[in-house]
Amino acid sequence: MIADKNRAKRLYHRLFFTGPTMLAFFAVIIVPFLYGIYMTFFQWDGISSTMPFVGFSNYAGVWHDDKFWTSIWLTVKYVLATVLLINAIAFLLALLVTSGIRGQNFFRTAFFTPNLIGGLVLGFIWQFVFNHFLVLLGQKYGLPLFDKSWLGDEHKAFWALVIVTVWQYAGYMMVIFIAGLMSVPKDVIEAATIDGAGAWKKLTRMVLPLMVPSFIVTVFLSLQRGFMVYDVNYALTNGGPFGSTVLASMHVYDKAFIRYDYGMGQAEAFILFFLVAGATLLQVYLGKKMEVEA
Repeated sequence: MIADKNRAKRLYHRLFFTGPTMLAFFAVIIVPFLYGIYMTFFQWDGISSTMPFVGFSNYAGVWHDDKFWTSIWLTVKYVLATVLLINAIAFLLALLVTSGIRGQNFFRTAFFTPNLIGGLVLGFIWQFVFNHFLVLLGQKYGLPLFDKSWLGDEHKAFWALVIVTVWQYAGYMMVIFIAGLMSVPKDVIEAATIDGAGAWKKLTRMVLPLMVPSFIVTVFLSLQRGFMVYDVNYALTNGGPFGSTVLASMHVYDKAFIRYDYGMGQAEAFILFFLVAGATLLQVYLGKKMEVEA
């Protein structure tokens, strides 16, 4: 009898503390997700009071939507570029600000600050930089690379988007790498130094293998943010010029809320979700296999 009362008391405490959080999670995440799946089987323009059932026609239409797959391919290239650059630069910054240089705390703050700026504001700031500041600089000093706005060039606009994304997130990932570097056992590094290992060998043979858990986190975050980016894409290029920088999230949004094809838009969003989930799960699985113990 006492055991039953204790169990009931523990259950009550769990529901009291976790119940509101679980309720909010279901209301904000699970229910909209399930309703989104439900919407993929109907055709709706967001205005009509009727929603004809179309079955899997929306999914069949996705396979024939060339613009969607073009945006997916562009997003994959964008993700590969940003993930590599963000993590490489963030790791180098982390090495720099943990090397004992003068004013390293100031540099940590300075490098992290861009992450505090909202995506829309960031896009508008860099829009001014690419359209005016760099053009003025290029014309004044005769720099062919900057004599015209990158945002008006179909090829350079993509790399402008990559540069802004790297500038925004490198400082945030740097903080994670700093935590990883601080957790590397000092005795391992000291033992390698005594054995005559140089700085490069210590970095590649000691530090990097022990930093795999940090890389798992940073690659996971940069993958997720790369696939789902919308705000910077909208504020910086708005998909231009000539639709050359329409990433997957922007295409899905346009399909559902600009062209009022909610069923097709939800179907494309669902396929995008599975692509992102598959890529991140594969990354975590491969990363876990690479982990080593100190």
